[in-house]
Amino acid sequence: MRKFALAASAFAVLFAIPAYSQQFDVAAGGSVLESSSPNPSFQNFQQPTEKGGTYTSASADFVGFRKRRLGLNLEAAWRYHQGNYPFNAEMYRPVFTDVNALFQPRLGEKFGLDLMAGLGIASTRFTLPSAPSCSAPSGGCINYTGSNHFMEHLSGGVRYYFWRKVFVRPELHYYHIQNNFEFHSDSVFRAGVSVGYTFGSK
Repeated sequence: MRKFALAASAFAVLFAIPAYSQQFDVAAGGSVLESSSPNPSFQNFQQPTEKGGTYTSASADFVGFRKRRLGLNLEAAWRYHQGNYPFNAEMYRPVFTDVNALFQPRLGEKFGLDLMAGLGIASTRFTLPSAPSCSAPSGGCINYTGSNHFMEHLSGGVRYYFWRKVFVRPELHYYHIQNNFEFHSDSVFRAGVSVGYTFGSK
């Protein structure tokens, strides 16, 4: 958590320096999650696979060193609907938040790459079965719990400007989630498409 906070602070400081912010992008997207599944030959209980569902995402980045096409990126992706966790009839919703170093080479007038590597936090909220006391006016109970894990992030996308400064970006993300014991695997992939807009010179 401390490492991620320091990285996020560095992003905020650099973002606040107008002299470096020669290009600023914002984007929103949709994606799906994939991960390896448990071996069905084992009869004992195994942790479920963290995959499926529709994920929405929002990201912002800037390229401050234009000749070398280097910059920083901040991104969050979360499951739009809660998933069914096969333990105590719980529901769950993962959220992936990361800050990245960005390399953005150009491949022509309308095409480019977005290559990222960084650190982040994988947060999952587990909603417990509803209890009668939770719906009472007095309240007094909490029907959810949360879990946070440090993670590493790699990503690659192809950017295409289809109209002026509006672009579409097919992308693939890899998350290595430390000690992801609630699910079967520490390695998770997210594939999707984002649509964004570039402020400043592209």
